[in-house]
Amino acid sequence: MEIIAIANQKGGVGKTTTAVNLTASLAAKHKNVLLIDLDPQGNATSGTGVDKNELGLTIADVLLDGVSLSDAIVSSPAGFDVIGANRDLAGMDITLMGKADSHELFKTAMADLVNDQVATQKQPYDYVIIDCAPSLNLLTINALVATDGVIIPMQCEYYALEGLADLSQTIERLTELNPKLYIRGVVRTLFDARNTLARDVSAELEAHFGDIMYKTHIPRNIRLAEAPAHGLPVIAYERWSKGARAYQKLAAEVIKQSR
Repeated sequence: MEIIAIANQKGGVGKTTTAVNLTASLAAKHKNVLLIDLDPQGNATSGTGVDKNELGLTIADVLLDGVSLSDAIVSSPAGFDVIGANRDLAGMDITLMGKADSHELFKTAMADLVNDQVATQKQPYDYVIIDCAPSLNLLTINALVATDGVIIPMQCEYYALEGLADLSQTIERLTELNPKLYIRGVVRTLFDARNTLARDVSAELEAHFGDIMYKTHIPRNIRLAEAPAHGLPVIAYERWSKGARAYQKLAAEVIKQSR
C-alpha cells in the first residue's frame, strides 16, 4: 500500500482536482484505491458523488474521537472508496493541539487500517490518496507524517514558485518525523502551452526539479471544471476529454513509479 499526499499550501492550483481525478484514473486501471479528504471544505468528497452533509462518520471522527478509518469508509459512485470530510473538520487544528502526539494521529489511524485489513482478510489498498488543505496546518502535517510521498500540483506562475519553495522546506524539516517522506513528483496543472509565462515557469521547474517533474501536463479544460458540479471525476463525466486523458497519463506515470 502506497500512501500519497496531494499537497500545496497555495489554493487554486488544482490540488483537489488532482486528488479526485488521479484516484479515479488509478481505479480505472484496476487499482484498489482509497481517497481521504483532509480539507474542511470537503470538495474532494462531493467531487466523487458522496454527499458530505449526509456522512455518518468523517475523518474528523477518526482524528478527534479515535473512530477506526475502516468504519468511516464509504463507497463512491465513481468506483473507489472514500473517507469524507465536511465542516466538522473546520477548526480541528485548535482542537487537536491539546492531544498527545497530535502530529501523529493520522499515522496511527493508518497503521490501524492496515491491521484491520489483515485481520479481516480484505484486499489491501494499492494506493491511499490524501487531499490536503491548502495550508501548512496541523492536518497537513499529519498527512505528511503518515505519507510515503508527496505529489505537488503546480500552476505555472511565479507566485506558485514561491509557495513551492516553502513547501519543499517544510517537507525537508518533517523528514525528522517521517524519514520516508519525499517529493514523489511535481505535476503542472492548469497548463496553457500558448502562454509564454507558463512555458517560462515550466522550464524553470524542469531545471530545478529535473527527474521528479511528471511529463504529463494537466491542461486548462472546461470538462475538468464542469465535472465537480455533477459529482463526478472527469473520467466518468467525459472520458475522452483532454483533461480525462491527461489524468489517465498521470496515473500511468504514478504506477510506473511504484516500488
